[in-house]
Amino acid sequence: MTQILNSYACDQWFVPSSGLVDIVSAIDGRVVAQASSTGLAMDAMVRHARDVGGPALRALTFHQRADILRALAGYLGEHKEQLYALAADTGATRRDNLNDIDGGIGTLFAYASRGRRELPSEHFVVEGAPEGLSKGGTFVGAHILTPLHGVGVHINAFNFPCWGLLEKFAPAFLAGVPVITKPATATAYVTEALVRLMVASGVLPAGSLQLICGSVGDLLDHLSGQDVVSFTGSLETSEAVRNHPALSRHAVRFVAERDSLNAAVLGPDAVPGTPEFDLFLKEVVREMTVKAGQKCTAIRRILVPRAVESVVAEALVAQLSAIRIGDPRAEETRMGALVSRAQRKAVLDAATAIAGEGEVLCGSLDAPEALDAAHPGGAFLAPILLRCAAPLTAHHAHATEAFGPVATLMAYDSLEEAVALVAKGEGSLVASVFTYDPQVAAALVFGIAPYHGRLLMVDRDCAKESTGHGSPLPGLVHGGPGRAGGGEEMGGLRGVFHYMQRTALQGSPGRLSQLTGSWIKGAPAPVSPTHPFTRDYDALAIGDTVETGARTISLEDIEHFAHFTGDTFYAHMDEAAAKANPFFPGRVAHGYLILSFAAGLFVDPAPGPLLANYGLDNLRFLKPVSPGDAIRVRLTVKQKQAGRKPEYGEVRWDAEVFNQSDETVARYELLTMSARPVA
Repeated sequence: MTQILNSYACDQWFVPSSGLVDIVSAIDGRVVAQASSTGLAMDAMVRHARDVGGPALRALTFHQRADILRALAGYLGEHKEQLYALAADTGATRRDNLNDIDGGIGTLFAYASRGRRELPSEHFVVEGAPEGLSKGGTFVGAHILTPLHGVGVHINAFNFPCWGLLEKFAPAFLAGVPVITKPATATAYVTEALVRLMVASGVLPAGSLQLICGSVGDLLDHLSGQDVVSFTGSLETSEAVRNHPALSRHAVRFVAERDSLNAAVLGPDAVPGTPEFDLFLKEVVREMTVKAGQKCTAIRRILVPRAVESVVAEALVAQLSAIRIGDPRAEETRMGALVSRAQRKAVLDAATAIAGEGEVLCGSLDAPEALDAAHPGGAFLAPILLRCAAPLTAHHAHATEAFGPVATLMAYDSLEEAVALVAKGEGSLVASVFTYDPQVAAALVFGIAPYHGRLLMVDRDCAKESTGHGSPLPGLVHGGPGRAGGGEEMGGLRGVFHYMQRTALQGSPGRLSQLTGSWIKGAPAPVSPTHPFTRDYDALAIGDTVETGARTISLEDIEHFAHFTGDTFYAHMDEAAAKANPFFPGRVAHGYLILSFAAGLFVDPAPGPLLANYGLDNLRFLKPVSPGDAIRVRLTVKQKQAGRKPEYGEVRWDAEVFNQSDETVARYELLTMSARPVA
């Protein structure tokens, strides 16, 4: 019995009964599922996301949302084999699905880690340091990032039914914005199974994720300026979505990842026999055959020095001709099928247009009769290597993407020409440079960087651990400029911040300190009746301060510190040489002596809730300290953040060191861990 795909709307599974569209297997053409969104109330889905999902997510801190992502990733990892079994019918081999399924799960883990490590245990982010806006310091400004009160609408491509959903979902969820995801129908049966697992995990808040199997219907009509549309697919469809009247009318945020003529450039030093030459061949073949070339980051243009063009062509033809094509479930298969025969026809049509500007070196532009005979109903296609005769004047080689196992070889005569050829792609997601010559690397990288979201530099030193041309590590930029679009997979916290509003706050230091939970100089700093180090994490309040007595630094202190540490720099030991230095009035105290004496002034020596000092941030020495100067310290609780374990919390202190004239001689942030009461 053919599976009818369900949508997940308003926290319920919806079973369509009309308008069903057949989805066929890429292996043998049999119908594996049917999909339709007829009957789905798109306006209700949007309302549910805004009224239920949004408030539920915004009630959680970044750390709580990160913990949910980690738990979700763990659950999916335990149940991923059922996704592997389904995904074979998309034409993908197990190696291909390692990128899609395990890669998607790994992305959840990566965002969970970054959320815990780089975001506060709060509902907002304070971006950057506060800025003084008045002479007297009573009026200051700060920037905050808060979650949008809308929904993230994700329209995904067919080639990555799992990773495509998860790499968009993770940053939106971490930001606190609910998601409505719409997978490409051709592989929606894998995505539906993924969403079923996500729902079954029981960790997702109500309304945080909804699924549309079928068309988006009138979904876009119900969006507003608080919503985000993220699209992955063709240039034509992207333009249709971008120009939708509702998106224009309400200034809906829109990001897209679309057709990308990615390039790989072989440096003139990487001649046959060098590791870089061999790595180049290996990477081109890999990128042409993984996922049968159905990757937005696959190598489409192969740029080589004219002197080695024929050698590269011969080597690539030999390696591509040896690729074993067949049932992706078979262990010996190196390349599976395209997602459908319709997609195969589109690839052949595009390859034919490109070949009109050159020649076919490997493969065929005709229907693959032998493969069809071996796999009736399948969508198999052997790799096609083209050669562009005149790349500087060609059009299709730089403008037409054959979204399959197709790439075009083109020769260049100089590095300047190589840069010009890459630029003709009008902006791509990624490009690779293969060279061991630093001057070649600099010329190519800085020449083509403005046209790319990511550049991969491959040589013998990094090849062993490189993730490859088409596989960025989670957290790196994945979007690109120009025709490639500014993909939602922006990488790291940039992707999270895309779902947040940046707002400038202006007011008194005290008011901004209260709002942001971060003490700002000029805000109240009450001196505590008891030393803050004697109070546990929960008992500390932002602004709690200790002010120390003074300690005079003698010449003997400076000399003892110099000999004890071995730091006998002339500014501390030679009066005449120190006076000749434009920064010092004579011999001065070591900066680290000042820090050490400062710690001696503010540390409470008895055992207590303060567990450890784990670092300093933003240290600056602002004024020299001469023998006979007296220093004192003001230490203020600047920020608090829950620790990774419930037994402790992390406290950031503002430390300011003054001399006897109340001038600041040093300033830094002290990082400590303080115990919390254990229930």
